[in-house]
Amino acid sequence: MDDSTSREQQLDEALEETFPASDAPANTVETGIQLLAPPPAPAMPVSNNAAGKRFELTINGRTAFLTYERTHDALTLVHTEVPDELRGRHVGDALVKAALDAGRSEGLRIVAVCPFVRAYLRRHPPSA
Repeated sequence: MDDSTSREQQLDEALEETFPASDAPANTVETGIQLLAPPPAPAMPVSNNAAGKRFELTINGRTAFLTYERTHDALTLVHTEVPDELRGRHVGDALVKAALDAGRSEGLRIVAVCPFVRAYLRRHPPSA
């Protein structure tokens, strides 16, 4: 038997010893790993403060807002501000969604100046 045949036979024997793997499979009850979609964010009541030209959301006394400018045919979304205490809770997303819904319901053109709004629109493209 030559060296290559001998090495292949040793490799075959090694493969038989290691498969099936002795490690527990991932994402099972035994490992405790579970890949589920996160629960939907609770509905957050966003209000349109027309006098202040901003959409607002207040939680635990802290107010996040999205400022805008309005013309007869357009809603320009200028700046989103979320206090540090409210970050990571999709508050900015709720503000943008409310602004987009309001603008679309009035048949307005949406102009995204705010970088956060532009990023939101890239992640959630409008349906045709």
